[in-house]
Amino acid sequence: MFGTILIGIIIIFIILGAMFWWVGERGKLFMPSTLKFIREGGLLRFLNFSTLHGYIYMRWQKSYVRIMLTQLEPRSTQFTRRWWADQYHSKVLTEQQASALLTIHENILHQDLEQVIPYPVARNIVLSASPKITAYQCACRLSRKTSCTPTQVCMFIGDPFASFMLEHHPEESKALTQAEALELLKSEHERGHIHTAWFKNAMHDRFYAICNCCKCCCGGIEGMVKHGTPTMSSSGYIARLDEALCTTCGACLDFCPFGALSLESHSVISWDKCMGCGVCVDQCPSGALSLLRDERKGLPLDVRVLLSGESPALM
Repeated sequence: MFGTILIGIIIIFIILGAMFWWVGERGKLFMPSTLKFIREGGLLRFLNFSTLHGYIYMRWQKSYVRIMLTQLEPRSTQFTRRWWADQYHSKVLTEQQASALLTIHENILHQDLEQVIPYPVARNIVLSASPKITAYQCACRLSRKTSCTPTQVCMFIGDPFASFMLEHHPEESKALTQAEALELLKSEHERGHIHTAWFKNAMHDRFYAICNCCKCCCGGIEGMVKHGTPTMSSSGYIARLDEALCTTCGACLDFCPFGALSLESHSVISWDKCMGCGVCVDQCPSGALSLLRDERKGLPLDVRVLLSGESPALM
C-alpha cells in the first residue's frame, strides 16, 4: 500500500516537473540559451540547484521579484537580509562607468572584484568584447500599483543571460545595439534614475545586468532605505557641494534616491548615505554639485582598469 502511494507521488512530481519545463521552455525540450546557461554553470552548480535557481529567476523574474518585494523582505530579519544581500547585490555606477561596461572592446574572462564589490559571493565579471545586450521589462516597476515609465529599462549584458531573456521572453524583451543601449542609459539618467551593476550567486557568481533604477520603484533602493538591507555598494565617489553656487532650490533633494541630502542654509550631504550615483550633480540647476573620488567609499568599478590588467587598488 505504502509503495503504491509512493509511486503515485513520484509520478505526480514527474508530470508536474515535465509541465513546468514545457512551459519554461515554451514547448521545446531545450532552448539554445538554456543549454548554454547549464553548460557554463558547470556540474557543481547543477547538482546544488544553483542552476535551477538561476533558471527560475530569469524565466519568471517578475513573479520572483514581486514575491521578494511584497512578501519576503518586509518580513525578514536583519540576519536574513544580510545573507540575501551577500547572494544578490549591486554596485552603483556613474553614467560613464555604465557606458564603459557596454562598450568594451576586449574580452574580460574573469576578475575577482573583492575590493570593488564588498560581498563574499557573486562578484566576478565575464564578458566578451562588444557583449550582447537585451532590454527587459523592469520587474521592480511592474511590481508596483503605479510605476515609472518606460518599463523596458533593465539590460541583461552578455551571454548566456542576454540570449536567455530574448529567447524566453520574446514579447517583453528587445535586443539592443550599443548605440541604443547608450541612449537608454542617457535617457534614464536625464530622468533622474541611477545605474547599477547587478551580481547574483545563481547567475554563475557574476555580473549579469545593468539596471536603471528609480527611487520610487526599485527594490534595491527600497531595501537600503526602508529595511536597511545592504544591497548596494557605493560607486566609490561622493557628492561635493560648492556652497557659493548653491541657491537652496531643493531640486537635489527631490532626485536623491538615498535620502542623502537635506536643506539648511544650503544643501547638506550625508556622507554615510551618499552612494555616489551622480544624479544630483546633473539635476542641480546652478551647477553647485560635483562628484569627488573618496577612497573610504570603496573602489570604483572601472572596466578600463580591468582591461589593463592593473590592480583595482590603483583605480
